[in-house]
Amino acid sequence: MLWDVATVRLVRTLEGHTGYVRSVAFSPDGRLLAAASRPKTVQLWDAPTGALLRKLDGDIDRVLRVDFAPDRRLLYSWGRPGAFEVNYKEADKSVAFSPDGRLLAFASGDDAVQLWDVRDVQSGRFVRTLEGHTDWVRSVAFSPDGRLLVSASDDKTVRLWDVASGQLVRTLEGHTYSVNSVAFSPDGRLLASGSWDKTVRLWDAQTGALLRTLEGHTDRVRSVAFSPDGRLLASASDDKTVRLWDAQTGALLRTLEGHTRVVHSVAFAPDGRLLASGSSDKTIRLRDVQTGDLLRTLEGHTDWLSSVAFTPDGRLLASGSWDKTVRLWEVAP
Repeated sequence: MLWDVATVRLVRTLEGHTGYVRSVAFSPDGRLLAAASRPKTVQLWDAPTGALLRKLDGDIDRVLRVDFAPDRRLLYSWGRPGAFEVNYKEADKSVAFSPDGRLLAFASGDDAVQLWDVRDVQSGRFVRTLEGHTDWVRSVAFSPDGRLLVSASDDKTVRLWDVASGQLVRTLEGHTYSVNSVAFSPDGRLLASGSWDKTVRLWDAQTGALLRTLEGHTDRVRSVAFSPDGRLLASASDDKTVRLWDAQTGALLRTLEGHTRVVHSVAFAPDGRLLASGSSDKTIRLRDVQTGDLLRTLEGHTDWLSSVAFTPDGRLLASGSWDKTVRLWEVAP
């Protein structure tokens, strides 16, 4: 991919939401874009043309995030408090599909995680409930091979579960406040957790050993994301910064400043060379991952930026905002 950020341009503004847009996600083939908003709506767009394909309304107070199954056949949305859509009337806060798209894990708005077999979207089959947390579960994620499930909770712990049996493999302790975000490295060997205790922790996903604690943020960590090659870890924080860490050594490589308010979302481009961050300061910042240089600041939204996402081919960037719009930016010709 050849980046020419000087030519980045706003392709279109997608309007129609009546509440703030909380999350955006592309389908794996990049042709569909889902945007979740308050109140009670997920809108499905044709990414190349910007045409609104469908509006999904559910019995939910607000939709917090959306995503697609790996095969693009299923779209899921989740809210707080409310009901999980696509035929499952369960409240939840975080959802993840297994890599093969067969299983769905979601946090049910309490201290439990539920597993469903979703190969038949019309009926679905409850598999089991994973119990052990003592406070709300905030985030769940499958390992790349689909054998493990990780959950993060307000009880300050991260828990690893065996997907096949539902057994608790181990409990990872060390955070001193709610754990807000978890992510597996692309090779599945590392696990990163970001917490309101202002730290990011790196764990050995196989043994559960705490490898290191990454300190430097001065406020809550909102999001963590590994680069596509797994060598870097990005973290976004209420301290208005994005930090880049060496995922192997835990060394802080650089602190990316410039945002003037909370940074809600970070995303690596598929080739790992570009990093996008969205902030409450209403801007998106595009940076060169290798140098940390600010390449471009994208302006146009009139309220907080809540979510950013690249298409799988890296050519488009979507941004969702509290101004009730989704904007599509062409970042590579």
